[in-house]
Amino acid sequence: MYISIDNRGTPVPKGREWRKSIYQKIGQVNIRDQAMAAKEIMKWNFVDSNRIAVWGWSGGGTATQNLLFQYPEIYKTGIAVAGVANQFSYDNLYQERYMGLPQEDKSGFIKGSPITHAKNLKGNLLLIHGTGDDNVHYSNMEMLVNELIRNGKQFQMMSYPNRSHSISEGPGTFSHLSQLYTDYLKRNCPGGAK
Repeated sequence: MYISIDNRGTPVPKGREWRKSIYQKIGQVNIRDQAMAAKEIMKWNFVDSNRIAVWGWSGGGTATQNLLFQYPEIYKTGIAVAGVANQFSYDNLYQERYMGLPQEDKSGFIKGSPITHAKNLKGNLLLIHGTGDDNVHYSNMEMLVNELIRNGKQFQMMSYPNRSHSISEGPGTFSHLSQLYTDYLKRNCPGGAK
């Protein structure tokens, strides 16, 4: 079963308050909304709570990291593609628009950064990033990898040399990437009856 949830801050027709409620709280409010929705879904009698997985790309990759690290009791497997590990290292135009200036209040930047919570990883994590990513720089993955290693956390990673944020360049890249995350999910979150 595949479910997509609109947390607070998403551009759905729910009004200004809904969209603006994550200001200075990216990586906190939206992550809590996703986790609380997952807890409700886990109550359904046909859902196996031992096989809850999450995946995302870019902002979704960041959310995947935060969900695995902030709510390890819920999420067993995650695939994070091109995620921002540290909000201080991302594009200031985006960050300041949604988070304000870090010198005015850096606590939101810290609380919403996956690197802050990496020590809590319990499940299976696959990190994927293109080394030529000029949107979410590859150094984000390196920072997160160092933090996971420092805390003795096991994970897997795949770097795609000279690939951009879309990881679409080069012959065979798309099929390789598709096979990579399909195999990872089959191995760590196999299908089948509850």
